[in-house]
Amino acid sequence: MTPGNGTPVRVGVFGLLGSGNLGNDGSLEAVLGYLRTAHPDAVVDALCGGPEAVASRYEIPATRLHWYRGEYRTASRGGAIAAKGLGKLVDAFRTAAWVRRHDVVIVPGMGVLEATLPLRPWGFPYALFLLCASGRLLGTPVALVSVGAAAIGNRLTRALVRWSARLAAYRSYRDAQSRDAMREMGVDTTGDGVFPDLAFSLSTPRAGGSAASPGLVCVGVMAFYGSDDDRARAEEIHRRYLDGTTRFVRALVEDGRPVRLLTGDACDAPVVAAILDAVDSPLLTAAEVSSLADLMKETAAADTVVAIRYHNLICALKVGTPTLALSYAAKSDALMARMGLGAFRHPAREVDADRLLAQFRALEKQAPELRQVLAERNAAAARQLDDQFAALTTALFPAVHHVHALREVP
Repeated sequence: MTPGNGTPVRVGVFGLLGSGNLGNDGSLEAVLGYLRTAHPDAVVDALCGGPEAVASRYEIPATRLHWYRGEYRTASRGGAIAAKGLGKLVDAFRTAAWVRRHDVVIVPGMGVLEATLPLRPWGFPYALFLLCASGRLLGTPVALVSVGAAAIGNRLTRALVRWSARLAAYRSYRDAQSRDAMREMGVDTTGDGVFPDLAFSLSTPRAGGSAASPGLVCVGVMAFYGSDDDRARAEEIHRRYLDGTTRFVRALVEDGRPVRLLTGDACDAPVVAAILDAVDSPLLTAAEVSSLADLMKETAAADTVVAIRYHNLICALKVGTPTLALSYAAKSDALMARMGLGAFRHPAREVDADRLLAQFRALEKQAPELRQVLAERNAAAARQLDDQFAALTTALFPAVHHVHALREVP
Protein backbone atom coordinates (compact mmCIF):
# COMPACT_ATOMS: atom_id res chain seq x y z
CA MET A 1 0.00 0.00 0.00
CA THR A 2 1.33 3.43 -0.96
CA PRO A 3 -0.15 6.72 0.29
CA GLY A 4 -1.56 9.26 -2.12
CA ASN A 5 1.74 11.14 -2.35
CA GLY A 6 3.55 8.02 -3.59
CA THR A 7 5.58 7.49 -0.41
CA PRO A 8 5.59 3.84 0.74
CA VAL A 9 3.97 3.14 4.09
CA ARG A 10 6.58 2.83 6.84
CA VAL A 11 5.73 0.00 9.23
CA GLY A 12 7.69 -0.81 12.37
CA VAL A 13 7.49 -4.11 14.26
CA PHE A 14 8.42 -4.17 17.94
CA GLY A 15 9.15 -6.77 20.61
CA LEU A 16 11.52 -9.36 22.06
CA LEU A 17 12.10 -10.73 18.59
CA GLY A 18 15.21 -12.61 17.51
CA SER A 19 16.12 -13.34 21.13
CA GLY A 20 15.77 -17.11 21.00
CA ASN A 21 12.05 -17.51 21.70
CA LEU A 22 10.52 -19.39 18.77
CA GLY A 23 6.96 -18.32 19.59
CA ASN A 24 7.82 -14.62 19.47
CA ASP A 25 9.60 -15.06 16.14
CA GLY A 26 6.67 -17.07 14.78
CA SER A 27 4.35 -14.16 15.58
CA LEU A 28 6.68 -11.83 13.69
CA GLU A 29 6.73 -14.22 10.73
CA ALA A 30 2.92 -14.25 10.67
CA VAL A 31 2.69 -10.44 10.62
CA LEU A 32 5.36 -10.15 7.94
CA GLY A 33 3.39 -12.63 5.84
CA TYR A 34 0.29 -10.48 6.23
CA LEU A 35 2.16 -7.29 5.31
CA ARG A 36 3.81 -8.85 2.27
CA THR A 37 0.45 -10.11 1.03
CA ALA A 38 -1.88 -7.22 1.88
CA HIS A 39 0.62 -4.32 1.77
CA PRO A 40 3.49 -5.44 -0.47
CA ASP A 41 4.87 -1.91 -0.93
CA ALA A 42 5.23 -1.28 2.81
CA VAL A 43 8.75 -0.58 4.07
CA VAL A 44 9.24 -2.65 7.23
CA ASP A 45 11.89 -2.59 9.95
CA ALA A 46 12.14 -3.74 13.57
CA LEU A 47 13.05 -2.49 17.03
CA CYS A 48 13.78 -5.76 18.78
CA GLY A 49 15.77 -7.84 21.22
CA GLY A 50 17.93 -9.66 18.66
CA PRO A 51 18.44 -7.36 15.67
CA GLU A 52 21.16 -9.47 14.05
CA ALA A 53 18.96 -12.59 14.01
CA VAL A 54 15.91 -10.69 12.75
CA ALA A 55 17.84 -8.95 9.98
CA SER A 56 19.44 -12.22 8.87
CA ARG A 57 16.35 -14.43 8.98
CA TYR A 58 13.64 -12.02 7.82
CA GLU A 59 15.71 -9.67 5.65
CA ILE A 60 14.47 -6.45 7.23
CA PRO A 61 16.53 -3.71 8.91
CA ALA A 62 16.55 -4.10 12.69
CA THR A 63 17.64 -1.95 15.64
CA ARG A 64 18.51 -3.11 19.15
CA LEU A 65 15.64 -2.59 21.60
CA HIS A 66 17.80 -1.39 24.50
CA TRP A 67 20.75 0.99 24.44
CA TYR A 68 22.39 -0.85 27.35
CA ARG A 69 23.43 -4.32 26.18
CA GLY A 70 23.29 -5.80 29.68
CA GLU A 71 19.63 -4.88 30.19
CA TYR A 72 18.50 -8.41 31.09
CA ARG A 73 21.50 -9.29 33.25
CA THR A 74 21.31 -8.78 37.00
CA ALA A 75 23.21 -5.63 37.97
CA SER A 76 25.07 -5.83 41.30
CA ARG A 77 27.97 -3.41 40.84
CA GLY A 78 27.63 0.36 40.93
CA GLY A 79 28.77 0.83 37.35
CA ALA A 80 26.25 -1.66 35.97
CA ILE A 81 23.43 -0.14 38.01
CA ALA A 82 24.32 3.35 36.77
CA ALA A 83 24.51 2.10 33.17
CA LYS A 84 21.07 0.53 33.48
CA GLY A 85 19.65 3.76 34.89
CA LEU A 86 21.21 5.82 32.10
CA GLY A 87 19.88 3.30 29.60
CA LYS A 88 16.30 3.98 30.71
CA LEU A 89 16.72 7.65 29.87
CA VAL A 90 18.50 7.00 26.58
CA ASP A 91 15.86 4.45 25.55
CA ALA A 92 13.10 7.04 25.99
CA PHE A 93 14.71 9.22 23.30
CA ARG A 94 15.75 6.27 21.09
CA THR A 95 12.24 4.80 21.14
CA ALA A 96 10.57 8.13 20.34
CA ALA A 97 12.99 8.76 17.45
CA TRP A 98 12.31 5.28 16.04
CA VAL A 99 8.53 5.64 16.35
CA ARG A 100 8.61 9.04 14.63
CA ARG A 101 10.08 7.45 11.50
CA HIS A 102 7.01 5.22 11.02
CA ASP A 103 3.41 5.55 9.94
CA VAL A 104 2.28 2.45 11.84
CA VAL A 105 3.90 0.29 14.53
CA ILE A 106 2.78 -3.29 15.14
CA VAL A 107 3.48 -5.40 18.22
CA PRO A 108 2.97 -8.91 16.79
CA GLY A 109 1.35 -11.29 19.28
CA MET A 110 3.43 -12.47 22.26
CA GLY A 111 2.43 -12.21 25.91
CA VAL A 112 3.32 -8.53 26.13
CA LEU A 113 0.56 -7.70 28.63
CA GLU A 114 1.21 -10.52 31.08
CA ALA A 115 3.71 -11.60 33.73
CA THR A 116 3.17 -15.36 33.72
CA LEU A 117 6.97 -15.75 33.69
CA PRO A 118 9.46 -13.83 35.90
CA LEU A 119 9.53 -10.21 34.73
CA ARG A 120 11.03 -6.96 35.99
CA PRO A 121 8.92 -3.78 35.50
CA TRP A 122 11.90 -1.76 34.22
CA GLY A 123 12.64 -4.34 31.51
CA PHE A 124 10.16 -5.06 28.74
CA PRO A 125 7.07 -3.48 30.43
CA TYR A 126 8.90 -0.15 30.52
CA ALA A 127 10.01 -0.56 26.89
CA LEU A 128 6.42 -1.24 25.80
CA PHE A 129 5.19 1.79 27.71
CA LEU A 130 7.78 3.99 25.99
CA LEU A 131 6.60 2.67 22.63
CA CYS A 132 2.90 3.28 23.24
CA ALA A 133 3.46 6.68 24.85
CA SER A 134 5.67 7.76 21.94
CA GLY A 135 3.04 6.62 19.48
CA ARG A 136 0.34 8.64 21.19
CA LEU A 137 2.51 11.77 21.49
CA LEU A 138 3.79 11.62 17.91
CA GLY A 139 0.57 10.56 16.20
CA THR A 140 1.88 7.15 15.08
CA PRO A 141 -0.73 4.44 15.75
CA VAL A 142 0.58 1.47 17.74
CA ALA A 143 -1.26 -1.84 17.30
CA LEU A 144 -1.14 -4.66 19.85
CA VAL A 145 -2.18 -7.58 17.64
CA SER A 146 -3.46 -10.88 19.10
CA VAL A 147 -1.45 -10.31 22.28
CA GLY A 148 -1.66 -12.21 25.55
CA ALA A 149 -2.60 -10.57 28.84
CA ALA A 150 -3.05 -11.76 32.42
CA ALA A 151 -3.61 -10.36 35.90
CA ILE A 152 -0.39 -8.88 37.30
CA GLY A 153 0.48 -8.72 40.99
CA ASN A 154 3.39 -6.28 40.94
CA ARG A 155 1.91 -2.77 41.14
CA LEU A 156 4.50 -1.03 38.98
CA THR A 157 4.41 -3.69 36.28
CA ARG A 158 0.61 -3.59 36.32
CA ALA A 159 0.59 0.21 35.95
CA LEU A 160 3.04 0.15 33.02
CA VAL A 161 1.05 -2.58 31.26
CA ARG A 162 -2.27 -0.81 31.87
CA TRP A 163 -1.02 2.49 30.46
CA SER A 164 0.59 0.78 27.49
CA ALA A 165 -2.73 -0.80 26.58
CA ARG A 166 -4.64 2.46 27.08
CA LEU A 167 -2.23 4.38 24.84
CA ALA A 168 -2.30 1.84 21.99
CA ALA A 169 -4.43 2.76 18.98
CA TYR A 170 -5.52 -0.82 18.31
CA ARG A 171 -5.79 -3.85 20.57
CA SER A 172 -6.77 -7.45 19.99
CA TYR A 173 -6.20 -10.50 22.15
CA ARG A 174 -5.43 -14.16 21.56
CA ASP A 175 -8.12 -15.32 24.01
CA ALA A 176 -11.08 -13.98 25.97
CA GLN A 177 -9.23 -14.36 29.28
CA SER A 178 -6.66 -11.81 28.08
CA ARG A 179 -9.36 -9.28 27.25
CA ASP A 180 -11.04 -9.90 30.61
CA ALA A 181 -7.72 -9.40 32.41
CA MET A 182 -7.20 -6.01 30.78
CA ARG A 183 -10.74 -4.97 31.61
CA GLU A 184 -10.13 -5.90 35.25
CA MET A 185 -6.95 -3.79 35.19
CA GLY A 186 -8.95 -0.74 34.18
CA VAL A 187 -8.71 -0.74 30.36
CA ASP A 188 -11.83 -0.06 28.29
CA THR A 189 -11.96 -3.15 26.06
CA THR A 190 -15.34 -2.43 24.46
CA GLY A 191 -13.97 -2.29 20.93
CA ASP A 192 -11.22 -4.89 21.35
CA GLY A 193 -11.42 -8.15 19.42
CA VAL A 194 -10.44 -11.73 20.32
CA PHE A 195 -8.73 -13.83 17.66
CA PRO A 196 -6.55 -16.97 17.64
CA ASP A 197 -2.81 -16.72 18.17
CA LEU A 198 -1.03 -15.37 15.09
CA ALA A 199 0.91 -18.63 14.69
CA PHE A 200 -2.28 -20.27 13.43
CA SER A 201 -1.89 -18.22 10.23
CA LEU A 202 1.48 -19.78 9.39
CA SER A 203 1.67 -22.42 6.69
CA THR A 204 1.70 -26.00 7.95
CA PRO A 205 4.77 -27.92 6.75
CA ARG A 206 4.76 -31.60 5.99
CA ALA A 207 5.94 -34.07 8.60
CA GLY A 208 9.58 -35.10 8.53
CA GLY A 209 11.44 -33.53 11.43
CA SER A 210 12.25 -36.87 13.00
CA ALA A 211 12.28 -40.34 11.51
CA ALA A 212 8.57 -40.89 12.22
CA SER A 213 9.26 -43.80 14.57
CA PRO A 214 6.16 -45.89 15.30
CA GLY A 215 4.57 -44.78 18.55
CA LEU A 216 6.70 -41.63 18.79
CA VAL A 217 5.85 -39.23 21.63
CA CYS A 218 7.11 -35.64 21.52
CA VAL A 219 7.62 -34.09 24.95
CA GLY A 220 8.09 -30.34 24.98
CA VAL A 221 10.09 -29.03 27.93
CA MET A 222 10.77 -25.62 29.44
CA ALA A 223 13.04 -23.86 31.92
CA PHE A 224 9.99 -23.40 34.13
CA TYR A 225 10.31 -21.56 37.45
CA GLY A 226 6.74 -20.34 37.95
CA SER A 227 5.32 -16.88 37.41
CA ASP A 228 6.49 -13.42 38.39
CA ASP A 229 4.64 -13.83 41.69
CA ASP A 230 6.46 -17.12 42.43
CA ARG A 231 10.01 -15.77 42.75
CA ALA A 232 10.36 -16.92 46.37
CA ARG A 233 9.47 -20.50 45.37
CA ALA A 234 11.10 -20.55 41.93
CA GLU A 235 13.69 -23.24 42.62
CA GLU A 236 11.18 -25.50 44.36
CA ILE A 237 8.72 -25.16 41.48
CA HIS A 238 11.45 -25.94 38.97
CA ARG A 239 12.59 -29.06 40.86
CA ARG A 240 9.05 -30.43 41.08
CA TYR A 241 8.40 -29.79 37.40
CA LEU A 242 11.69 -31.35 36.29
CA ASP A 243 11.35 -34.38 38.57
CA GLY A 244 7.79 -35.12 37.47
CA THR A 245 8.58 -34.66 33.78
CA THR A 246 11.68 -36.85 34.03
CA ARG A 247 9.71 -39.65 35.71
CA PHE A 248 7.05 -39.42 33.01
CA VAL A 249 9.64 -39.64 30.22
CA ARG A 250 11.34 -42.58 31.95
CA ALA A 251 8.03 -44.45 32.21
CA LEU A 252 7.36 -43.98 28.48
CA VAL A 253 10.83 -45.23 27.55
CA GLU A 254 10.54 -48.24 29.86
CA ASP A 255 7.28 -49.05 28.08
CA GLY A 256 9.22 -49.15 24.79
CA ARG A 257 8.01 -45.80 23.45
CA PRO A 258 10.44 -43.58 21.51
CA VAL A 259 10.46 -40.07 23.01
CA ARG A 260 11.63 -36.88 21.34
CA LEU A 261 12.35 -33.81 23.51
CA LEU A 262 11.39 -30.39 22.11
CA THR A 263 12.28 -26.87 23.22
CA GLY A 264 10.90 -23.43 22.41
CA ASP A 265 13.58 -21.11 23.72
CA ALA A 266 17.36 -21.20 23.99
CA CYS A 267 17.08 -21.18 27.79
CA ASP A 268 15.44 -24.64 27.74
CA ALA A 269 18.70 -26.44 26.86
CA PRO A 270 19.66 -27.26 30.50
CA VAL A 271 16.31 -29.01 31.02
CA VAL A 272 16.91 -31.19 27.96
CA ALA A 273 20.40 -32.01 29.21
CA ALA A 274 19.11 -32.94 32.67
CA ILE A 275 16.47 -35.33 31.30
CA LEU A 276 18.89 -36.93 28.85
CA ASP A 277 21.35 -37.45 31.69
CA ALA A 278 18.70 -38.96 33.99
CA VAL A 279 17.12 -41.24 31.37
CA ASP A 280 19.91 -43.10 29.58
CA SER A 281 18.19 -44.82 26.66
CA PRO A 282 18.55 -44.96 22.87
CA LEU A 283 14.78 -44.43 22.69
CA LEU A 284 15.20 -40.89 24.05
CA THR A 285 16.42 -38.18 21.66
CA ALA A 286 16.33 -34.38 21.47
CA ALA A 287 15.32 -32.34 18.45
CA GLU A 288 17.25 -29.32 17.20
CA VAL A 289 14.66 -26.71 16.27
CA SER A 290 15.12 -23.11 15.20
CA SER A 291 11.60 -22.10 14.12
CA LEU A 292 7.94 -22.90 14.57
CA ALA A 293 8.12 -24.66 11.20
CA ASP A 294 10.70 -27.02 12.70
CA LEU A 295 8.44 -27.62 15.70
CA MET A 296 5.47 -28.34 13.45
CA LYS A 297 7.48 -30.88 11.48
CA GLU A 298 8.50 -32.63 14.68
CA THR A 299 5.02 -32.71 16.18
CA ALA A 300 3.45 -33.81 12.88
CA ALA A 301 5.72 -36.88 12.91
CA ALA A 302 4.54 -37.89 16.41
CA ASP A 303 1.59 -40.00 17.48
CA THR A 304 1.01 -37.76 20.50
CA VAL A 305 2.52 -34.68 22.14
CA VAL A 306 2.90 -33.62 25.77
CA ALA A 307 4.19 -30.06 26.13
CA ILE A 308 4.39 -27.05 28.40
CA ARG A 309 5.44 -24.08 26.25
CA TYR A 310 2.50 -22.24 24.73
CA HIS A 311 3.82 -22.30 21.17
CA ASN A 312 4.88 -25.94 21.42
CA LEU A 313 1.21 -26.61 22.11
CA ILE A 314 0.12 -24.42 19.20
CA CYS A 315 2.44 -26.21 16.77
CA ALA A 316 1.20 -29.64 17.83
CA LEU A 317 -2.45 -28.61 17.69
CA LYS A 318 -2.05 -26.84 14.35
CA VAL A 319 -0.71 -29.98 12.65
CA GLY A 320 -3.55 -32.01 14.16
CA THR A 321 -1.60 -34.17 16.62
CA PRO A 322 -3.46 -35.16 19.82
CA THR A 323 -1.85 -33.10 22.59
CA LEU A 324 -1.75 -32.96 26.38
CA ALA A 325 -0.79 -29.65 28.00
CA LEU A 326 1.33 -29.18 31.07
CA SER A 327 -0.47 -25.96 31.89
CA TYR A 328 1.25 -23.12 33.76
CA ALA A 329 -1.09 -20.24 32.89
CA ALA A 330 -4.63 -19.43 31.85
CA LYS A 331 -3.48 -18.95 28.25
CA SER A 332 -2.71 -22.67 27.95
CA ASP A 333 -6.11 -23.59 29.40
CA ALA A 334 -7.85 -21.21 26.98
CA LEU A 335 -5.93 -22.59 24.01
CA MET A 336 -6.77 -26.19 24.83
CA ALA A 337 -10.45 -25.32 25.32
CA ARG A 338 -10.56 -23.41 22.02
CA MET A 339 -9.14 -26.44 20.20
CA GLY A 340 -11.52 -28.93 21.84
CA LEU A 341 -8.96 -30.59 24.15
CA GLY A 342 -9.84 -28.84 27.39
CA ALA A 343 -9.96 -32.15 29.28
CA PHE A 344 -6.31 -32.90 28.55
CA ARG A 345 -4.48 -30.55 30.91
CA HIS A 346 -2.12 -31.20 33.80
CA PRO A 347 -0.72 -28.59 36.25
CA ALA A 348 2.92 -27.76 35.47
CA ARG A 349 3.58 -26.71 39.07
CA GLU A 350 2.57 -30.13 40.40
CA VAL A 351 3.52 -32.72 37.80
CA ASP A 352 2.36 -36.12 39.06
CA ALA A 353 3.93 -38.71 36.76
CA ASP A 354 1.37 -41.43 37.53
CA ARG A 355 -1.63 -39.20 36.95
CA LEU A 356 0.00 -37.72 33.87
CA LEU A 357 0.48 -41.22 32.46
CA ALA A 358 -3.20 -41.99 33.03
CA GLN A 359 -4.21 -38.81 31.20
CA PHE A 360 -1.78 -39.63 28.41
CA ARG A 361 -3.31 -43.08 27.90
CA ALA A 362 -6.79 -41.57 27.82
CA LEU A 363 -5.57 -39.11 25.18
CA GLU A 364 -4.25 -41.94 23.00
CA LYS A 365 -7.52 -43.87 23.25
CA GLN A 366 -9.41 -40.87 21.88
CA ALA A 367 -6.81 -39.96 19.25
CA PRO A 368 -8.92 -40.65 16.10
CA GLU A 369 -11.81 -38.48 17.28
CA LEU A 370 -9.46 -35.75 18.49
CA ARG A 371 -7.72 -35.53 15.13
CA GLN A 372 -11.08 -34.81 13.50
CA VAL A 373 -11.89 -32.17 16.12
CA LEU A 374 -8.53 -30.49 15.53
CA ALA A 375 -9.04 -30.39 11.77
CA GLU A 376 -12.33 -28.54 12.26
CA ARG A 377 -10.94 -26.13 14.87
CA ASN A 378 -7.87 -25.32 12.74
CA ALA A 379 -10.07 -24.43 9.77
CA ALA A 380 -12.08 -22.09 11.99
CA ALA A 381 -8.90 -20.47 13.37
CA ALA A 382 -7.64 -19.75 9.86
CA ARG A 383 -10.90 -18.01 8.96
CA GLN A 384 -10.83 -15.95 12.13
CA LEU A 385 -7.29 -14.76 11.46
CA ASP A 386 -8.28 -13.69 7.95
CA ASP A 387 -10.89 -11.52 9.69
CA GLN A 388 -8.21 -10.24 12.09
CA PHE A 389 -5.92 -9.07 9.30
CA ALA A 390 -8.82 -7.44 7.46
CA ALA A 391 -9.75 -5.59 10.65
CA LEU A 392 -6.14 -4.50 11.10
CA THR A 393 -6.00 -3.02 7.61
CA THR A 394 -9.26 -1.16 8.16
CA ALA A 395 -8.17 0.18 11.55
CA LEU A 396 -4.63 1.26 10.70
CA PHE A 397 -3.80 1.76 7.09
CA PRO A 398 -6.45 4.24 5.92
CA ALA A 399 -5.02 6.67 8.51
CA VAL A 400 -1.68 6.67 6.69
CA HIS A 401 -2.92 9.04 4.00
CA HIS A 402 -3.93 11.58 6.64
CA VAL A 403 -0.68 11.20 8.60
CA HIS A 404 1.47 11.87 5.53
CA ALA A 405 -0.61 14.92 4.67
CA LEU A 406 -0.15 16.36 8.15
CA ARG A 407 3.60 15.80 8.11
CA GLU A 408 3.93 17.64 4.81
CA VAL A 409 2.20 20.79 6.02
CA PRO A 410 4.88 23.51 6.36
